[in-house]
Amino acid sequence: MADKTDKRPRSGDAAAPAGGAPAAGGRPAKRADAERTITAILDAALQCFAGGPDATVTEIAKAAGVGRVTVYGHFDSLPAIVDALLVRSLSEADATFAALDLESGTAGEAIDRLSHAPWILGRYQGLLAAATAHLGPDKVHRLHEQVFARIEAVVTRGRHAGEFRTDLPLPWVMASVYALAHVALTEADAGRVTREQAADLLSTTLLGLLRERVRD
Repeated sequence: MADKTDKRPRSGDAAAPAGGAPAAGGRPAKRADAERTITAILDAALQCFAGGPDATVTEIAKAAGVGRVTVYGHFDSLPAIVDALLVRSLSEADATFAALDLESGTAGEAIDRLSHAPWILGRYQGLLAAATAHLGPDKVHRLHEQVFARIEAVVTRGRHAGEFRTDLPLPWVMASVYALAHVALTEADAGRVTREQAADLLSTTLLGLLRERVRD
């Protein structure tokens, strides 16, 4: 007779190998399985958040093809899922920025390349709204610090070269860059502009902010 106290997940959750035998390869195989499941959950969360920031754990689990118990086995709350998804997206962004040539040419050309980087207006539709709703704007801003440090380095290079204006404090300039990048994402996510248009508008607006105003 089955033990009614057994609370292990059933339908929709990862099952142990038949007969209770350990998975081939032992712990490394289990770690690989767990990593695949986490990736599936985060991919599903991204898919769900593309429809709005109010996606639930149940919806995410269904989209991932797993049960809620499996989701909660890896993430203790919906904000934890959002946090992990945002960290993953920013890690990808940092890798993208690191691969860009930000040293050759002018600082303005580097800003244009950054504005058109795939991550900024790429596959993370809806994530900013979800992150702001579930993590709060302060934490979202903190998590962006490493990525925006690369942008700040380009801005600083342009200021030192006399290409960008220096009459505005650098922290104010970077806060403006951060805000404008998020406006571009929000407008593209809402469908008010295409992603290509948003990237063009972001580049044009940033360069207008960064360059010295032409005087009569």
